[in-house]
Amino acid sequence: MALLQRLFQYTLDLFDPEPVVPVSVKAKKPRVAVPRGPRKITPKALAPSTSLESDLWQGGSDESAFRHPRASRELRLGEALVAYEFKRGKRRTIGFSVGPDGLVVSAPTWSPLHEVEAAVRDKAGWILKKLQESRQRQARLESARIEWKDGATLPFLGDSVTLVLDPSHAFGAVGAELKSDAAALPGMPRLSLHIGLARQATQEQIRDAVQAWLMRQAKRIFTERLNHFAPQLGVQWQRLSLSNAGTRWGSAKSDGSIRLNWRLIHFKLSVIDYVVAHELSHLRVMDHSPRFWDTVRTLVPDYAQLRGQLKDDGLPRWQ
Repeated sequence: MALLQRLFQYTLDLFDPEPVVPVSVKAKKPRVAVPRGPRKITPKALAPSTSLESDLWQGGSDESAFRHPRASRELRLGEALVAYEFKRGKRRTIGFSVGPDGLVVSAPTWSPLHEVEAAVRDKAGWILKKLQESRQRQARLESARIEWKDGATLPFLGDSVTLVLDPSHAFGAVGAELKSDAAALPGMPRLSLHIGLARQATQEQIRDAVQAWLMRQAKRIFTERLNHFAPQLGVQWQRLSLSNAGTRWGSAKSDGSIRLNWRLIHFKLSVIDYVVAHELSHLRVMDHSPRFWDTVRTLVPDYAQLRGQLKDDGLPRWQ
């Protein structure tokens, strides 16, 4: 039954917060027995000999140092010191993945350590590029962290919205009201979201009120876009549900059920259209074959560019 469910459920695997980028290289199996695991390095064994390494292991912020929180081995790649998590397992190649925590190196149980380190050095250019991109992305996300208070800003449909605590209005079931200021100065947000809360409201109260309003807008807009694109493909969706998944923007089932991440509401409408078109296309082609992408292209010709924006723009951090 689990297998059948996997065959009929396909998900959009677009990295929300941070993608993990895998790469692998072939490992040559030696003719003689070798140790099955690396020597576990303790903080004492990792005692550095340079100030750069000292900053790394003392939690320093040197821009040339990259340290995985579960690092067990380290190498200097050019001017950068890279401390990485090392794993062994039942695999045939030496693999690399770069995520928010840093570099992970996976190797077959029989690969000698000198071969693993040679493979890491061989991929040094790729590894350093991805580590730097990951660091820059985390810095962008941190700078976009939302402070839940009067006057804070957040993205809505690709635009900036200013939060206004407005206790003088009773918004009833609506909870909040979006207003536009045509006279706003250039470079300043022209949209403001008035929330019916007292100025002494806590951060949690403000956040919950804004989230409830955003989710209502997401449900309304997603429904409109599904109804717009479905007839063009000759498909019919049956049910829409919202998710807050950390690693997926959407999913589709063969029964016509569509699931979309409500935080897509932060992106501009063209990006939302791509995700909606992606999931509806799965109702015709239940895989990611060339025919599937051709189907997506009929609805959103520039889907590749929009897909990239999902990865590059990122989402604001919610406290």
